[in-house]
Amino acid sequence: MSSEEEYAELFTNEVKDALKDALKDMKDPVDVYVFVDSNDKSCNYCDLTQKLLLFVSDAAPTKDGKSLLNVHIVDRAKDAKEFEEFQVTRVPTVAFLKGYIRWTGAPVGEEIRALVETIVRLSQGESGLSQETLNAIKEKLNGKVKVEVVVTPSCPYCPYAALLSHMVAYEACKANKCDIISEVVEAYENQDIAEKYQVMSVPAVAVNESVEFIGVPNEENFVNTILEKQKVN
Repeated sequence: MSSEEEYAELFTNEVKDALKDALKDMKDPVDVYVFVDSNDKSCNYCDLTQKLLLFVSDAAPTKDGKSLLNVHIVDRAKDAKEFEEFQVTRVPTVAFLKGYIRWTGAPVGEEIRALVETIVRLSQGESGLSQETLNAIKEKLNGKVKVEVVVTPSCPYCPYAALLSHMVAYEACKANKCDIISEVVEAYENQDIAEKYQVMSVPAVAVNESVEFIGVPNEENFVNTILEKQKVN
């Protein structure tokens, strides 16, 4: 069974109506970049990921006849330079905010909830994080951080960890400190990463290559860990 057959139930009118309802509060346009490789026949989820993001874009509100979710397909066979600019090495990758927010692997299953909520919050310009978190980022973030949230499509708690990580990276960029890369890693498609961190249950959250949380972190603990683990030049 191909990945598209496996997730055929995604592309129904019922799902599109649910997406329309979830995306209706979008305000400003959002750009999303889908990184694929037409020469890589082993990329089982590349076509599915393109199809999914175009489907979501089709369900998003429009302004002047154009969807508020702008989907850019980046093919390694033609656009290798953009892979470098976004620091993308694996396909498929779905990236926002110049790659500081990304999914490595297809954001399917439960992850669609995190994908949609990320789009809405970026569109509204609101992360939903506490004022204490915003202050901590502005005052104490001065080093580089890479967060990897290892997830599976069937994990109901993973979207909460993914969204928290993405929104912290978003607030860092809003504070002119684009120093946090938030990467949600689909474990089944990237088994080497899951094995590297010896992931037995998800979500598993690694900060600068050290697993710090199993399960959804508390916002304050998560931010404190990022500040403790940041790599200051």
